[in-house]
Amino acid sequence: MSETSARLLSLLGLLQARLDWTGHELADRLSVSPRTVRRDVERLRDLGYPVNATGGVGGGYQLGVGARLPPLLLDDDEAVAVAVGLRTAAAVTGIEEISARALAKLDHVLPERLRRQVATIAAAMVTTAGPGAEVDTTTLAAIAAAVRDHHRLRFDYGTEQRDVEPYRLVHSGRRWYLLAWDTGRGDWRTFRVDRLTPRTPTGPRFAPRDLPEQDVGRYFVRSMTTTRFRYRARLTMHAPATEVADEVPPTIGLVEPVDAETCTLRLGSDSLDQLAVWVAAFGFEFEVHEPPELRSHLRELTARLGRAADRG
Repeated sequence: MSETSARLLSLLGLLQARLDWTGHELADRLSVSPRTVRRDVERLRDLGYPVNATGGVGGGYQLGVGARLPPLLLDDDEAVAVAVGLRTAAAVTGIEEISARALAKLDHVLPERLRRQVATIAAAMVTTAGPGAEVDTTTLAAIAAAVRDHHRLRFDYGTEQRDVEPYRLVHSGRRWYLLAWDTGRGDWRTFRVDRLTPRTPTGPRFAPRDLPEQDVGRYFVRSMTTTRFRYRARLTMHAPATEVADEVPPTIGLVEPVDAETCTLRLGSDSLDQLAVWVAAFGFEFEVHEPPELRSHLRELTARLGRAADRG
């Protein structure tokens, strides 16, 4: 009986690890006959696990979706990875408490040796997420459902009411944003999720339009660091993109590699002084392509700094 129970757990773990299995594959992994696999699948079904089976060539077994969350079987590496991921997620604004609860449950059932391993990693790990506004997971789920089902989303945003076609949720490390097509303004917009209150029911379905850019993360960074400002700078940096990215956080600029030794940096500001100080402080040789005002402002700033040094 104990051998059968252990085999059932092994079978369940295999079904959870991969989407599809043939009967012969499962039999080989469990060192039993295909007939025994069929009997064990029936036992799992009797226990409430929805195991789907397809016959014929290419048929096999697949763990279906049930009405409740079944116990998950994780190997050692998976358990450690999940625990470390939950510790990192506990620093994500909006889901800190939920992540901490899930981590506490996992920690309670980890074997002592794995608990020590996770604790060792946690003791050496520092998360740097800054303060940010909390987001209700119910709101995140409502927005995500509207994205999935292509339903227009209506919400209060400050003192305004907005009607949008939602496309993506973006997490920047401190805040959650919604990328959407604003039907009232006829353009793409980003909205802070903590500032919006969804209205129910959602709006009608919409036909998805092409995204403004296939790389939504890149588009989001550029829109937040460049396009919304009065001055939009484009520079060639004479250093590898990896080195420049180490000095330029994604909240300030977008780094795009050109070749092994140069990259393009895009950033924006409403102040030429701020732009000039930023690009000078990064510590790389660079060329300014736009805006032309930045080139002349750099000359003025250089002269101003020289006069200050001479007076000192």
